[in-house]
Amino acid sequence: MFDNKQKLEISQDELALIEAALHTQSKILSVQASAGGSKALGRLNDVKRVLSAIAQQRAPETRTKPAWGGLFRMARLLG
Repeated sequence: MFDNKQKLEISQDELALIEAALHTQSKILSVQASAGGSKALGRLNDVKRVLSAIAQQRAPETRTKPAWGGLFRMARLLG
């Protein structure tokens, strides 16, 4: 089996837009599949596979938030 992958140059903003659209499509297909649509279930699996591939290949985001938020949440839980 041949692997017909092509490289495509898109910006991070464009990738985020595509990813958001696929999440929306995933929700729509999920409703259709729960109503008994077998084709929708197949498409839903395809969309989820693409979303997973995007998540794995996306450039790692740099975390600019300090870790203090977790410490404050922990302090609130403890009293």
